[in-house]
Amino acid sequence: MAQKKKEILLNAFNMNCVGHINHGLWTHPRDHSLEYNTLEHWTGIARTLERGLFDGLFIADIVGVYDVYQHNVDVTLRESIQLPVNDPLMLVSAMAAATRHLGFGVTVNLTYEQPYLLARRFSTLDHLTRGRIGWNIVTGYLDSAARAMGLAEQIAHDERYERADEYLEVLYKLWEGSWEDAAVRRDKAARVFADPARVHKVRHDGRYHQVEGYHLAEPSPQRTPVLFQAGSSGRGQRFAARHAECVFISPPSKEAARQTVQALREQLVQAGRRPDDVKVFVGAAVVPGASAKEAQEKYADYRDYASREAGLAHFSASTGIDYARYGLDEPIDYGKTNAIESATRTAEQQGWTRRKLLDLFELGGRYPAIVGDAAQVADELQSWIDETGADGFNLSRTVVPESYEDFVDLVVPELQDRGVYKTAYAEGSLRRKLFDAGDRLPARHAAAQFRHRAGEA
Repeated sequence: MAQKKKEILLNAFNMNCVGHINHGLWTHPRDHSLEYNTLEHWTGIARTLERGLFDGLFIADIVGVYDVYQHNVDVTLRESIQLPVNDPLMLVSAMAAATRHLGFGVTVNLTYEQPYLLARRFSTLDHLTRGRIGWNIVTGYLDSAARAMGLAEQIAHDERYERADEYLEVLYKLWEGSWEDAAVRRDKAARVFADPARVHKVRHDGRYHQVEGYHLAEPSPQRTPVLFQAGSSGRGQRFAARHAECVFISPPSKEAARQTVQALREQLVQAGRRPDDVKVFVGAAVVPGASAKEAQEKYADYRDYASREAGLAHFSASTGIDYARYGLDEPIDYGKTNAIESATRTAEQQGWTRRKLLDLFELGGRYPAIVGDAAQVADELQSWIDETGADGFNLSRTVVPESYEDFVDLVVPELQDRGVYKTAYAEGSLRRKLFDAGDRLPARHAAAQFRHRAGEA
C-alpha cells in the first residue's frame, strides 16, 4: 500500500505595520500595506487566506525600535522598518468574524506583560474565535524595548528563557488548573452559573512571579492557545522541547534546516514528548507567476522597489551589530551579543560581510526567495519538506495583496493536484486542525501536570 503523502502546512507571515520582512516593497504601486491601519485591509487578507485553505495567519510583533544601524532610527523611519507598529491582538476579532477556519498565531512579548492579564486576553480570543488562536511566545531582544519599559538594559539571553519557563508555569496553572471542565453549569432555574467547588484559586510564589487569584475566564475551547516559538539557540530549543507545538525557523540552507529540525526532534524525545509533537515552519518568500517568464519578470519588478539597506538595518537589530561601521568586504566582529543568538551564530558561520548581506537582501529580506511558475514553486516547496523534515512554511508577504492572491490562485491548486495540500478544512479548533487530535494539549505536554484532578484541593 502506497504511503500517504505528507501534507504541507501554510501560514501567511505578516505584521501590523507598513514594512515587515521584504523591506521597501510598500513603495510598489500595487502594494496596499499603507492601509495596515484599517480593518478592511486585514479582513480582506483573512478571506483570501481562507479561500486558499491556509492554516493560519502568523502575526509578528516587536516592542521597541530598530536603532542599532547607524545608532539611530533614521533609516528605520524613512523605510518604515516595522515602525510604526500597531498591536497585533486587536486585529484578531475582526478577522475571525470574517472567516470560519483560519487560525491566528499572534506574537506577544512575555517580558513586558503580566501573566494574569495575558491569560485572560488569550482565553477571550480563544472564546471569540471558537478555538482558533495561537500564541507566538517571545522574550524580546531589543535594548530599545528594555529602556522603553523602564529597564537599564535587555535581560541576558538565557535568563530570558528562565523567566519564560516560570511564566508558562503560571499560565498553565490559570488556563489548565483554575476551572474544572464541569465547573460551568449555566443553570438558570437553579441560579447557578458555576459550581464554586470546581473553581480553584491559583497560588504561585516563584523567583520572578507571585500570583494568587482565580483565572478570570471560564474554560475556552483549547484552554491553552496553540503555542508557537521561534528560538533556535540551544537554550531556545530546550524551551521549545518543553513548551512549543509549532516552531518557526529561518535557516540559510536546507542542510542547516535539516540539522535544526533533527536536533529539535531529539530534544522532544528527551523531554518525554513525541518527535512529531511539534510542527516546524520554515520562513520563505514566494513570487509565483502564470509562467516561469512572468514570475521572473515579476521578481525583477519587485526587486526594483526593495530596499537592501533597510534589510541590513533590520538585521543589525537582530544581531546587535551595527553593519554601517564596516566596509563592504571588511570581516565582521561577531562577538557575543544579547540579541537573537541564532541569527548572530548563522551570520558568523556563513562569514557574512556587509556586501554578502546586501546581496542576500535583494528583495529587502533574508528569507530564500522561491520564484517560478506553479510547478517550479511546488517542486521547491516539496524539496524543502522532503530534505529537511520540516512540516510547512511561514510565507512572508511581498506586494500585498497580490502575493497572497497569486499563491492561492496559482500554487495551491498545483499542490492539491499533487496530493500534498488539503482540499478542505477539517472541523474544530486550530490545534485539532494542525495535529488531527483533540482541542486540548495532550497529557504528555508540560501543561498537563497543572490540571486539576478530582479529589485534589
